[in-house]
Amino acid sequence: MVPEAEVRDVLDELQRLRARVPLLSGALAASTDGLVLAHDTPGVEAEGVAALTAAALGVSIRMTDATGRGGFRELLVRGGSGYIATYAAGSSAVLTLLAEDRINVGRLHLEGRRAGARIGELVDTALERVERPAAATPRATPRAAPPRPAAAPDRALPQRPT
Repeated sequence: MVPEAEVRDVLDELQRLRARVPLLSGALAASTDGLVLAHDTPGVEAEGVAALTAAALGVSIRMTDATGRGGFRELLVRGGSGYIATYAAGSSAVLTLLAEDRINVGRLHLEGRRAGARIGELVDTALERVERPAAATPRATPRAAPPRPAAAPDRALPQRPT
């Protein structure tokens, strides 16, 4: 679970993103398994969008794997009234943006990728801090925890088991 301070920072990032890109109608950060971390989605059920994002993420990961295109980075869906764009946000989160049909898609990608990288850093750093004290407590069977690689802004999400 992400601590409250970082959730507030993620929400602040979502709100700054919506202020920079006026044709965004919503922004949501969620865990890769579909739990809402923070959202600024007026008129849209955030929990439902997060769950659908997790389902789309699962299909996207399988598609990139099956076609040899590397790890998941982003997904763009265009509907009759606008776009839904999902970006990897570190190793355990995703950013989903809802945009009007008139948006400049290049700007959407530019801003979405940048915000996804910042959110990923916030979430991954928070999760590392939460996990670190747990690793320091003595266990009945001592074993070393595998090292966790440092978060990189362009790192792909981990592959889900099929």
